[in-house]
Amino acid sequence: MEVTRPLADFCAALSVDTLPHAVVARTRLLVVDLLGSIVRAGRDAAAAPAMHAAVQALGLAAGSARVFGESKRFGPAGAAFLNAALGHALDFDDTHAAGTLHPGAPVIPAAIAAGEMVDASGADVLAGIVAGYEVCCRAAVALPAGAHYARGFHPSATCGVFGAAAAAARVFRLSGDRIESALGIALSQSAGSLQFLTDGAWTKPFQVGWASMAGLCAATLAREGFRGTTQALEGRHGFLHAYAPSPIPARVLSGLGEVYELMATAVKPYPSCRYGHAGIDAVRALRSEYALQPAEVERVTYGLSRAGLLLVGEPAEIKQNPINLVGAQFSAPFVLSVALATGNMEWDSYRFLDDPVIRSLMLRIDSVHDPEIEAEFPTNMSGKVTLWARGQVFVKKVVVPLGEPSNFLDDQTLLAKFNGLAGPVLGDGAAPLAAAALRLDSIAHIGELSRIASG
Repeated sequence: MEVTRPLADFCAALSVDTLPHAVVARTRLLVVDLLGSIVRAGRDAAAAPAMHAAVQALGLAAGSARVFGESKRFGPAGAAFLNAALGHALDFDDTHAAGTLHPGAPVIPAAIAAGEMVDASGADVLAGIVAGYEVCCRAAVALPAGAHYARGFHPSATCGVFGAAAAAARVFRLSGDRIESALGIALSQSAGSLQFLTDGAWTKPFQVGWASMAGLCAATLAREGFRGTTQALEGRHGFLHAYAPSPIPARVLSGLGEVYELMATAVKPYPSCRYGHAGIDAVRALRSEYALQPAEVERVTYGLSRAGLLLVGEPAEIKQNPINLVGAQFSAPFVLSVALATGNMEWDSYRFLDDPVIRSLMLRIDSVHDPEIEAEFPTNMSGKVTLWARGQVFVKKVVVPLGEPSNFLDDQTLLAKFNGLAGPVLGDGAAPLAAAALRLDSIAHIGELSRIASG
């Protein structure tokens, strides 16, 4: 079944004028959401100085493209890399449950960098972003993502490069033939390993940054006439067959143009792995309803799908004793302990990593496989908390965590998240940046958006 070329033709034909209003409105919000993470990570992410130094050393810092929150200018490739890596560095960027990936971080920076290269309108950049989300997420669900994960791949990067290539190619206004070439070139650059889970390495955001930059490069090569392979997704040695044991290529085109996977993308209310969010919601609800105190809690179990258990629950001895930020982001015991102790889980909550109360609580929290929660996967990243305290058992199941498409953040809450991240860095400049992103499709020149956020 041919899927790459029809997908490329779809991307080439995308236009803001023909997109559903709901898709355009949601895209604006997803851009606002990612920009907040980029700006804050530029100041707070541990990997930021090393990444900036490497971009400088590689000669990628000379140009007119911008990294959000910074006054210095960069080459387009360097800007795409840094914006994407920083956007993912806090693990506070958007998620797609069925694809088990973060689509915004690789896609949006590639679209913006491409727009800066050709002085594109905001409308063209928005159309490119939609194209990128559709390609990235559809490739992931066709693997399907669970089998891809089981092989140790990081789909935000492996699928992200295709999304970034499609986004940039659409911004360049390439034909379907050349977008297919861009996807073929992206195939040669699809990479990303979950090995970072074992030691807290900084390769997680790096891989997403590299995917964005690689996708931009693939689209640029295609724009200049470089020919990439055909059937990049479905071919005998293409992405789906090479990266998963039993792919379902038909899912790439299922409902294309009628069902937008972008609308199935969630926004995170908490800066940690999405599989912990149902647990945070549940713990916050129990804490609020029963005024539970950390000292009263005897034991907690957090029921998860197998995919969730792999990322935030096992091995227990590591998840109950995270030693760095990345480890804490992927530790259900840590995020649930913070929610129990403070009533919330925010970016600044990672200061509690060595807090004795949190350390004590983590040892009382076990993650388990729950068949009831498994039945919800992959449609929902659900979870169930069972908590023993006061001689009683309290149970709270959360099927649809806060921020998921059917439980999406309202505009006020999303803007509050943005302001909480960008405000400490940009000060009075935060509000104009959000306002500009919320009118993205009416901006005549995309450079206007990045100039507002130059710090």
